[in-house]
Amino acid sequence: MGYKVAVVGATGNVGREMLDILAERKFPADEVVALASSRSIGTEVSYGDKILTCKVLDNYDFSGTDICLMSAGGDVSKVWSPKIGAQGCVVIDNSSVWRMDQEVPLIVPEVNPGAIDGFRKKNIIANPNCSTAQLVVALKPLHDAFGIKRVVVSTYQSVSGAGKEGMDELFAQTRAVFVSDSVEGKKFPKRIAFNLIPQIDVFMEDGFTKEEWKMMVETKKILDPKIRLTATCVRVPVFISHSESVNVEFEKPVTADEAREILREAPGVLVIDKHEPGGYITPHEAAGEDATYISRIREDATVENGLAFWCVSDNLRKGAALNAIQIAELLISRKLIAPRKAAA
Repeated sequence: MGYKVAVVGATGNVGREMLDILAERKFPADEVVALASSRSIGTEVSYGDKILTCKVLDNYDFSGTDICLMSAGGDVSKVWSPKIGAQGCVVIDNSSVWRMDQEVPLIVPEVNPGAIDGFRKKNIIANPNCSTAQLVVALKPLHDAFGIKRVVVSTYQSVSGAGKEGMDELFAQTRAVFVSDSVEGKKFPKRIAFNLIPQIDVFMEDGFTKEEWKMMVETKKILDPKIRLTATCVRVPVFISHSESVNVEFEKPVTADEAREILREAPGVLVIDKHEPGGYITPHEAAGEDATYISRIREDATVENGLAFWCVSDNLRKGAALNAIQIAELLISRKLIAPRKAAA
């Protein structure tokens, strides 16, 4: 007997990716239901070799559903995730609403799988921010070996992190530049085509953006509250995959070779690090892949026990959809849930 899975926000970038990955990984689902808002009723989405017709979230009864993959934005999640959880369905939520709730586990399966055990308090499990997910996958094995004191990270985040509207805006602006049309912008605060924008999400009182704050607090919750982290998050004219330039200060001495060997053995990580032109991974190459890629590993002589590296991952997959489904797989492998149809 397999599980019944609902995907909320099935017409969006991440929702469609969730459906693809469920099929790719042969997730043990007897039934998968695509849910969206009323304006998307009747929209068809792919699930493996099947076509699903979207149903309306407002009218759906979750009492017979085992797992809900929620990717419909914070406003929807704030209202619906507790309602769904109260019906006995486990919600794996991709928004930022529940991440810092102390009764909601914030999970990256390669990093803190044991923290999932407390999910029954609200029947909600939070997926981290896309830029945080790939970072902690890279940091975890290094922290275990050498103890991280401080992290300085600069991100280069693709427009797909802003949804379909972000991708459409980059495409439209790029085309406009080539044909000498006027460049119009709605999604981003400044032109994104052939440009960089050093702002993701809103500004906070201390001058950091909310995206930067998310990386700081989520890393502490997932990995270690003692880690000090500062971030600068930048939107770049790339469609898919986030890149990060990471500088880490450790408690113990570390060499580039030691770090390279540890990362090669780490779950979810692939090291591509040749000291030659092209001996590294770019966002284009990471798109469509599951791994968090690490390149340019080198010692940082400006601080004691310092290391620098380059980190790239597909933000729609490991940064969102893949991580959510890995959480669902973790629930099953740890025997934390069983199909309710079978139980009945």
